[in-house]
Amino acid sequence: MRHHTTGRRTTVSDDHGSIFDGLIGGDSAQWAFGTGFEDPLAGVDTTVPGGVDHAELAAYCLMLGDDALIMSQRLTEWCSRAPDLEEDIALANIALDLLGQARLLLARAAAADPGVLPALPDGSPVPPEDALAFFRGADGFRNVRLAEVPNGDFAHVVVRLLLFATARLALLERLRASADSVLAAVAAKSVKELTYHRDWAGRWFLTLAQGTEESRRRLLAALGGLWPFQDELFAAHPVELSLARAGVGVDPGAARDDVAAVLDQVLAASGVARPDVAPLPGGGRHGTHTGDFGPLLAEMQVVARAHPSGRW
Repeated sequence: MRHHTTGRRTTVSDDHGSIFDGLIGGDSAQWAFGTGFEDPLAGVDTTVPGGVDHAELAAYCLMLGDDALIMSQRLTEWCSRAPDLEEDIALANIALDLLGQARLLLARAAAADPGVLPALPDGSPVPPEDALAFFRGADGFRNVRLAEVPNGDFAHVVVRLLLFATARLALLERLRASADSVLAAVAAKSVKELTYHRDWAGRWFLTLAQGTEESRRRLLAALGGLWPFQDELFAAHPVELSLARAGVGVDPGAARDDVAAVLDQVLAASGVARPDVAPLPGGGRHGTHTGDFGPLLAEMQVVARAHPSGRW
C-alpha cells in the first residue's frame, strides 16, 4: 500500500481491500529488520566493474546508504507528531522511501566487500544490510551530519528535507549513468522518489515563508541553523573522487551549481535571503559526527543488539 500526497489531497491506492491488509502476509521487503524476506539484490548482477576497488565501492555505498538510513530514522520520529494526518502520512512515506534506498545500498556494500560486515554470533540469521544498519558503532557510519541533527519543529523538518533531497536528487540523477549496474538501478528508482521529497519540502517552505509572522520566523530560524551543514553535501571524499574517475560514482561537488539554482529559486519565490553563515568544519564522511548521533543509534539499534540471534 502506498499513500501519495499532492497539494492538499491524499490518495490511497486500492492494492488491498483494507489499509491493514498489506501488513499481513504481504511483501516483507518493506521491513528493515527481520529474517523472513529475500535478498534485496536477488536476481541483480552484483559483479563489480573491472578495475574498480571492491573496498572503495563498498565504502561509497555505505556513504550513500547511511545518508538515507539516518535521515529516514529522523523522519520516523515525526510519526504521529506532524501538524495534520496528511503530512504525517507524507513524512512516513518519505521515510520509507529512504529506508528502501538504504537497504539496497547497504546490501550492495556487503556484496562488494563482505569485509565491511561487523562480527555477529555464529548462526545469527541477521542479513547483511541489517548487520550494517544495527551492529556498527558510530565511528563506522559515514552519513552527512545534516541527516543526524535532532529534529526541531515542523519548519526544521521542511528545511532539512529541502536541503537534503535537493542535493541527493542532483547526485542520483548523475549516478544513473554509473558503470555499476546496481548503483545505476538504485539511482533510476530513487530519483522519482526524491523528486517528490524535494517538491513536498519546497511547497511547504513557500507556505511557511508566506504564512504568518510566526511561521516565517520559525522557517528563518531553521534555515539559519541548518545552512552550515549544507556545504558538507558537496565536499568530496577521496573515495568519491576515485570512483567518479572510474565512472562508477559521482563527485558531489559537480552537483553544487544545480542545487544552488534550485534553492535560489525556492528562496526567491519565498522572499527569503540566502543565509550568510560559515560552513561547519569536518564531516560525517570521515567519521566525525555530532554529539547527538550516539543517542540516535542507541534508539535505532537497541532491539537488534539485544537479540542478535533472534528470528522475527
